[in-house]
Amino acid sequence: MTVMAVYTHISAEELTQYLTRFDIGTLASFAGITDGVENTNYRLVTTAGSFILTLFEKRVRAEDLPFCLSFMEHLQGRGIPCPRVIPDKDGERIVPFKGKPAVIITFLEGRWPQRTENFHAAAVGRTLAQMHLAGKDFDMRRDNPMSLPVWNALIDSCGSKADKLERGLFPFLKKELHWQMENRPEFLPTGPIHADLFPDNVFFDGEKLTGVIDFYFSCTDVFAYDLMLTLNAWCFDSTGQVSAQKSSELIGAYKKERPLSAQEQASLAFFGRAAALRIIATRLYDWFHRVPDAVVAPKDPAEYVRILKFHQKEAAA
Repeated sequence: MTVMAVYTHISAEELTQYLTRFDIGTLASFAGITDGVENTNYRLVTTAGSFILTLFEKRVRAEDLPFCLSFMEHLQGRGIPCPRVIPDKDGERIVPFKGKPAVIITFLEGRWPQRTENFHAAAVGRTLAQMHLAGKDFDMRRDNPMSLPVWNALIDSCGSKADKLERGLFPFLKKELHWQMENRPEFLPTGPIHADLFPDNVFFDGEKLTGVIDFYFSCTDVFAYDLMLTLNAWCFDSTGQVSAQKSSELIGAYKKERPLSAQEQASLAFFGRAAALRIIATRLYDWFHRVPDAVVAPKDPAEYVRILKFHQKEAAA
């Protein structure tokens, strides 16, 4: 199981003392997990088994965590393979560590696919639709913390530095932001969404999907947006080339579980662009605002610039 990054460094002594608040045995070993970019993650091995400790660093507010954790547990109760939150001995799920909100969750078996195949895309499309359907009776709400005004602020904070990555990138992104503000579709089906279903957040054992993790961007938003966030992550390569077969598998599997209305179908082109711009915004910010001493490799925003340009060309065709 592999997730995220390490910003906060902890000692065995600190962790041993922290774990006395939980009924999960005593610490045998722990190691920082360096994939991803958002939070600090450690894999813990105790006398009771394996767990993941997450300390929330950047874009997740403590007051939003109850939504994220409750949505994950709601889905688990409806058959989606998600982690379970481990409460402390007082029943608290969010137990601060080193001054930061923190949670311990169960460890899920499986590996995330370093290279996506057609069967991965189909399984993810099917599971995403099942998540959208299962969330219909989830009664909590969280506004999207990564909405278009936030993308605008993140891109503005980089300014002309963005042009160091690609000549003219900053005005190109600002023009796209304006277009999206003017053209966003309205009155589409909404509900709780994952909003970050990248390959490193989905585990497989062979061809079987065994786990969905990292619900910390989950929120209430348009299902079509979540679908295109997922498609961009699973069906494009690093050069910005789409796999028509993977795309067909993912959307086809989704539709078999949850058919799209004509209005939703027509909105997918817009949300392909929106989903690409959302990832560009955070990657661009992280590229130019690196945290000293953090064990994390910022991801290249240029990958998603190429995906955005693909969707723009498709829309113009």
